[in-house]
Amino acid sequence: MIRAYRLYTGSDGNSHVVRGSVSGGQLVEAESVLFKETPAHSSLDWHDAPTTQYVITLAGVLEFTTVGGETFTIQPGEVLVAEDNSGSGHKWRLVNDDPWKRAYVVFKQSADTHFVPDPA
Repeated sequence: MIRAYRLYTGSDGNSHVVRGSVSGGQLVEAESVLFKETPAHSSLDWHDAPTTQYVITLAGVLEFTTVGGETFTIQPGEVLVAEDNSGSGHKWRLVNDDPWKRAYVVFKQSADTHFVPDPA
């Protein structure tokens, strides 16, 4: 299992996070893949995910925050399942000296992300 964090919009209109994993060995129908690099010490203020997607961190360590104060840290090799396409959104900042190298995997409509939440 690969560590993952699901960001979603709750019924309150705010982004929330659930810690879990994505199960390996199962195909996910993808529409496109995009690679990006952002310089070290960067940040991005409040925003929503443009579409449902995996954001796979290849390098860099990021801290994400929701309006409600939920925070989590993404390490290289971990996956953000970004589903907060509306509402208050989230923000992030790089917390180490590496650039953020990542792959965005955009899902086809109604594809199963294979996200499995950690037991309560």
